[in-house]
Amino acid sequence: MKNAIIGIDVGGTSIKMGLIDREGHILHTQESPTPVQEGYRRVLDVFNQMAENLLQESAYLWENIVGVGIGVPAFLDLSRGIVIEAVNLGWSQVPLQEELEQMWQVPVMVDNDANAAALGEMWIGAGIGTSNLICLTLGTGIGGGVIINGDIYHGVNGSAGEVGHITVREQGGRTCNCGKRGCLETEASATAIALDALEQVQKMSAGPLKEEYDRMGNITAKSVIELAKLGDSTCRAILEKAGIVLGKALANMCYLLNPEKIVIGGGVSSAGDILFDPLVQAFHGAVLPRVAENTDIVAAKLGNQAGMVGAAWLIRHSREERTPISGFSNS
Repeated sequence: MKNAIIGIDVGGTSIKMGLIDREGHILHTQESPTPVQEGYRRVLDVFNQMAENLLQESAYLWENIVGVGIGVPAFLDLSRGIVIEAVNLGWSQVPLQEELEQMWQVPVMVDNDANAAALGEMWIGAGIGTSNLICLTLGTGIGGGVIINGDIYHGVNGSAGEVGHITVREQGGRTCNCGKRGCLETEASATAIALDALEQVQKMSAGPLKEEYDRMGNITAKSVIELAKLGDSTCRAILEKAGIVLGKALANMCYLLNPEKIVIGGGVSSAGDILFDPLVQAFHGAVLPRVAENTDIVAAKLGNQAGMVGAAWLIRHSREERTPISGFSNS
């Protein structure tokens, strides 16, 4: 039987776990709600049960698993695999790597979830064949991963890639969860799109967006995207505004990094051309041709599997190529 890796993507809503071979093929998957309210220990129990289910369904044994990679929405001490703070999970100063290695008796590597998603897209997704790229995930917030020469750039303390907190509106911007005002994610995330739509609803007496609000009692970014695709001009304008803000922000990032590709994923990217057309136009309007001529802006391909695939890459790359594990290459 071939050796394999377990990749885990931890979110505030769900945990995704996959059994992945050395080529990045997903062999089996598990998904479970994240029991955030029940505390860290309960989440570890869920990890363990999911892993046991995964192995049982696939007929794999722990002796066939060369390591476990895990992506967490958190600030991390990467050298020791410690979660310094994961606000959405309620974790603080959690020795995640050490505890999982003790539980499973295999090597464990921990990284930020957005970094893991970027690695997944680089390995087998929209960034395949690319060693220098920026990956953005447009969801409740905006996550980012920066890959330089085929590896994640972490910065001095692991905080590189926090692109959602780039200031894009100095005057009158919304307050971000980080405490600053005018961050990118307050202007172009799913949360921002929903807030923009609610502001428009307050000015309306009729129209598809008002009808949606009256029917549901709220507005979500998903609703805005669906109505925009049906031709609603107000919703299209909201998404176009988000695209313009993103395009200008990406232009500034490219002056510093000059990547081969910019990969954009997350739920908001499902808006397709309604978002991407103004984004690309704003990008090229704000960046010098020399900088932009070799940079492609593309949609992510792996969807919600990117994080667990990228988490598996952590093991494949670091454990196999830097510190080989006996037997892994004999797959």
